[in-house]
Amino acid sequence: MVNQAHDVSQVFIELGVVIVGLALLARFANRLGFSAIPLYLLAGLAFGNGGLVPLNVSEDFTHIGAEIGVLLLLFMLGLEYTGEDLKENLRTGLSSGVADFALNFPPGLITGLLLRWSPLPAVLLGGVTYISSSGIIAKVLAELKRLNNPETPSIVSVLVLEDLAMAVYLPLMAVLLVGGSARKVIFSVFIAIVTVVVILLVALLFGGQISKFFLHESDEIILLTTFGAVLLVGGLAHRLQVSAAIGAFLVGIALSGPIAEKSRRLIAPLRDLFAATFFFFFGLQVDPRTLPSVMLLAVALGLTSGYKPEFDRYDLRPLFLQTEDTPCLP
Repeated sequence: MVNQAHDVSQVFIELGVVIVGLALLARFANRLGFSAIPLYLLAGLAFGNGGLVPLNVSEDFTHIGAEIGVLLLLFMLGLEYTGEDLKENLRTGLSSGVADFALNFPPGLITGLLLRWSPLPAVLLGGVTYISSSGIIAKVLAELKRLNNPETPSIVSVLVLEDLAMAVYLPLMAVLLVGGSARKVIFSVFIAIVTVVVILLVALLFGGQISKFFLHESDEIILLTTFGAVLLVGGLAHRLQVSAAIGAFLVGIALSGPIAEKSRRLIAPLRDLFAATFFFFFGLQVDPRTLPSVMLLAVALGLTSGYKPEFDRYDLRPLFLQTEDTPCLP
């Protein structure tokens, strides 16, 4: 019993130190007028494996909190748009999505081939340079108060198209990496596409009914219902090899009117807490000692794939960083 109490107290102390530390970093960034995300990432590097002062933070808790942070970031982004907005943005943003793929997938693919990798790892690297981090972009848009700017719908449409592309790309790569048969490849891709279509149709066709069901005079009931729905849909999407983030985004799309306003107010504090946890956790997973050997290659790939010409006039290129949605190299 004493040992168990000691373990619990140790976890509380470690998490408390981490969260207070992130709060201090956020204060510092706020005072200087820039996003706290780079500081969260640097803190993770400093206190993770191979860092200056490694912490034995509860990895399971931090990992789950980080995943929740991504879901809430995309859910809150989805609350800013209706189903009609989404349909219009996807229709008008298709050309931008094609240009996005054409300009950002080849740098990774070509680099992999120049490094004399086999075709499959080279294609995986192409996915890394192609996909933008929905979590980072959503966080920066919120921090810069650009969610209602005229260019934001175009950004969101490209993000959604990238996540839809991932619904096909990730299960395809997963099966190929384990040497699956053509039948298994087709089945995995089919399941992923059907899942996305079903979630999308439910959000677009039944958004009004879902909003009425979620609405209640009690903030507690709204919070529990909304938060539970985000986790449920995100979990089901992930189980079916679809991006959990796009599931959470479509839950936000489905909610409109008073329920959207109340959800935005109630979920925002949770989003900020778990989002900070996500960026810190991401830094924890990287050993700083591995960075120098790939620094030049990473900078070169960033310069060639981080440029989004369709948003040049808005100077939003720094938003398009590659992180949590990217497939891992073998």
